[in-house]
Amino acid sequence: MFAPRLLTRRSWPVLANRLFSQTPARPSLLQVSQENGVRSITLANPKTRNALSLQMLKELQEAVSREDPSLRCITIEAQGKVFSAGHNLKELTDKEGRSYHLKVFEECTHLMLGLQRLPVPVVAKVNGVAAAAGCQLVASCDIVIASETSSFSTPGASVGIFCSTPGIPLVRCVPRKVSAHMLLTGLPITAQEAQRAGLVSKIVPEEELDAEVQKVVDAVLHKSKSVIALGKKFMYRQMEMGIEEAYREGGELMVQNINMKDGQEGISSFIGKRTPSWTHLDD
Repeated sequence: MFAPRLLTRRSWPVLANRLFSQTPARPSLLQVSQENGVRSITLANPKTRNALSLQMLKELQEAVSREDPSLRCITIEAQGKVFSAGHNLKELTDKEGRSYHLKVFEECTHLMLGLQRLPVPVVAKVNGVAAAAGCQLVASCDIVIASETSSFSTPGASVGIFCSTPGIPLVRCVPRKVSAHMLLTGLPITAQEAQRAGLVSKIVPEEELDAEVQKVVDAVLHKSKSVIALGKKFMYRQMEMGIEEAYREGGELMVQNINMKDGQEGISSFIGKRTPSWTHLDD
């Protein structure tokens, strides 16, 4: 045992190295890469069905919020046949306690709200099961491309935990009768049903999933970054407004947009029948 009087400036680094070497960092639960302005995030913990543990939530938040002026789009996908089964129930027992449980849901809320507040589009690439908070993650993304065999559910009540927070973005994506069916019964809906309800943007055969996501990403990359950021922010903001207020602010925003450099460049290139040259600036 080390006595305080034996610790010196010279001996402390040696002791610190010994202490910290005994607690190696946990391996990451994500795979993250970025190329040509596109940040690709993969949930890489198929052994837990890509459960949204506190560690996974923190890593996701860090991955999506990492600032980079060259960022234009984010894609989120998963390893295995389960996109995400939701929260890790092993973290929600009495053993962890209420304060830990609160951290989990605070981190989850921070992530889900953050996705909509990002200035760039977030595309979910779903090939498999998205359940509970996994379905919440899908519903919180801007665009969802899913394979034909994917399914979506909020089955929390089946294990005694109603999907209250997963239901928040869900009821804002799909009609009330569909969300009520999902939340109150826990029964899954197919990719086709999810598309008809508005939870999924497009469904394709599994072998075409990569190509379809790339098509969406390419379409985003051909737009002005500043115009997309302006539009995404208002798109979500106006959903909470009355129709008259939305039209009033929408009209003012259109005028602002038109008078941006990229707004005028878009008009000029259309009239001149040429490819626009975006500045991607806010002015």
